[in-house]
Amino acid sequence: MSDSTPTPQRQDGLALVGIVLSLLAVVGAVVGVGLGIRAVDEVDSGSSVSAGGSTTATATLTDFAIAPGHLEVAAGGSIELVNQGAAVHNLAVDGADLVSADIATGGTGRLELGGLEPGDYDVYCAIAGHREAGMEGTLTVTEGASGVASGEHAGGHGPVTWEEMDAMMRERTTAFPAETAGVGAQELAPEVQPDGTKQYELTASVIDWEVEPGKVVKAFAYNEQVPGPTIRVDVGDNVRVIVHNELEESTAVHFHGLFTPNSMDGVPDITQDPIRPGESFTYEFVAREAQVGMYHSHHDAHVQVTNGLLGAFYVGEMPLPAGVPTPTVDMPMILNDAGAIGLSLNGKSFPATAPIVAEVGDWIKVDYMNEGNQIHPMHLHGMPQVVIAKDGWPLAQPMTMDTVNVAPGERYSVLVHATEPGAWAWHCHILPHAEASTGMFGMVTALVVQE
Repeated sequence: MSDSTPTPQRQDGLALVGIVLSLLAVVGAVVGVGLGIRAVDEVDSGSSVSAGGSTTATATLTDFAIAPGHLEVAAGGSIELVNQGAAVHNLAVDGADLVSADIATGGTGRLELGGLEPGDYDVYCAIAGHREAGMEGTLTVTEGASGVASGEHAGGHGPVTWEEMDAMMRERTTAFPAETAGVGAQELAPEVQPDGTKQYELTASVIDWEVEPGKVVKAFAYNEQVPGPTIRVDVGDNVRVIVHNELEESTAVHFHGLFTPNSMDGVPDITQDPIRPGESFTYEFVAREAQVGMYHSHHDAHVQVTNGLLGAFYVGEMPLPAGVPTPTVDMPMILNDAGAIGLSLNGKSFPATAPIVAEVGDWIKVDYMNEGNQIHPMHLHGMPQVVIAKDGWPLAQPMTMDTVNVAPGERYSVLVHATEPGAWAWHCHILPHAEASTGMFGMVTALVVQE
């Protein structure tokens, strides 16, 4: 596994990951629970695989993505629309007076492209805020009947066979863990001041970020990483966070779940002026109690947060149930589903997500942090998850679950006892967030338990 793969968790023994995964253990685990789906040719919103006939394409609208991300239709054709989201959606062509009717949840519609000249166009949902949340893609209008029918592959040679589908799925799975540039959620060491204050500096800027192999987006980032650096302090620490804004727009930082003075709450025009381009702002507070928190922008948040201005902030240590030793892996798993980053775990999409590696008998601790716009039921194969805290507060009675439902803004702390050897799929169980006929994508990783 390359050093450039995102690895905020334990790395030892990763040389064995390729061997384990070559046995397609992850594929077997996923197929075993029926994760694979074939509904309306759902594909990764970053995919360039077309989904339409010679003059018709099909686009699936969700909250908040258009799948596939690239459509190809012959001149004079149309786009069939299926709304699988929980909100009303439509589809428009940028720069042209073309927009479909609004489509209710579960409904269908059509966008006629008559009169649209051959060429490349941007398409998007024209409902207010939806484009900014990630509902955009591209469209190529060709001279002739060169689109690809639903159920056909890009070569236009008829329906995809089960062998071809298996091959596409296998290709993506065996690429895991794929090498990409950039590592997020790296722990940031403080600069301890003479009075003991722990000082951190965060710089917000726009960077090129490789979400998965070949998919490079313009991300908003803290210290050139997505998620931003993980910050850990102790209860009672005096904390200073200096934020430098190198964006071309204003921003601010809110410490979600932490107790701060009102003037440090990070909400522009309520508790502070926005941090304008080229300016800095200093946040200072005392870390009052143990907490599993987050920090993120609170200025044009539906764009800035989902584009990458997010990170984990820990205060103190989470109490463990009696008899549980110190976990060998203790990490955040930050969930996102919109903006430039899209469906991702810790800033990466499968097959570029990082596996979590443990040995038989180890305990691992993962803190789910949902920075996206949708709820995500996080499911681990093979072993139960023991929920020990909700939003940073320990539960009086831990709960054993195999699927943990994490709403936007929530944090759940879970323990896993690594008792079962093998590679075990770990994914969001909203199926269009995890797998299509072209293979797994988005919010999927694996727990690799080594003997």
